[in-house]
Amino acid sequence: MPEQAGPAVDQLFAELLKAGESIPALREVLRRRAPDDLLLLGVLRRAVPLRLLEFLASTAPWSENARLLAGIVLNPRLPRPLGLRLVANLYWRDQAEIAARLQVSAPIRLRAEDLLKQRLPDLRLGERIALAKIATPPVLAPLLTDPDPRVAEACLVNPRLREPELLLALKSDTVPRALVEAVASSTHWRERYAVRLTLARQPRTPVAIALGQLRHLVLRDLRSLAEDKGVLPLVGVAAQRL
Repeated sequence: MPEQAGPAVDQLFAELLKAGESIPALREVLRRRAPDDLLLLGVLRRAVPLRLLEFLASTAPWSENARLLAGIVLNPRLPRPLGLRLVANLYWRDQAEIAARLQVSAPIRLRAEDLLKQRLPDLRLGERIALAKIATPPVLAPLLTDPDPRVAEACLVNPRLREPELLLALKSDTVPRALVEAVASSTHWRERYAVRLTLARQPRTPVAIALGQLRHLVLRDLRSLAEDKGVLPLVGVAAQRL
């Protein structure tokens, strides 16, 4: 927010606090000040009167503005029932932000994650790539199954991606080739021992990638691979020779 908006936010916030929980008084402040979206969003970051949140969420034109609704959902005084109702009307990026905000109550964050997972099939490629970089683990899980390599690469740079979730995706019987190849090319993930072992054991891993992991494995795991009937035949033979 521009620096010159700071005093305006302070003034509007003070007037709203003075109006308190009176709807007529709050309505009069909004009528007289006619704040734009930027100013209202600045005020909504603060502990405003509870009735203001309810009034904005139910009164046009504010109730039709998805950005303002997101500001309401992120407000520290938000009542849980109101948040659960509003979160469904937000843009996917705002839902992703809400899902990642620990100060938002858990039921609202979980609702935002469920809504995001439901929206995935309708998101454009660019949107899925952008979401993959910021998504929380429950939303990352289905994104890891996306067949497009660019989505897989975006998932791997997400700081919220944890090794157990990645290994679970790599062990899946339907793991997409895009994810396997992205992991094998990732300077961050390809050096993890558990990732190397999983790539070698996964029958959907391209042969060249699977064979490339063997020289990094310890004797115990090489023996296990040599005896595993589920691995690629060439991988089993190469593990036996090593």
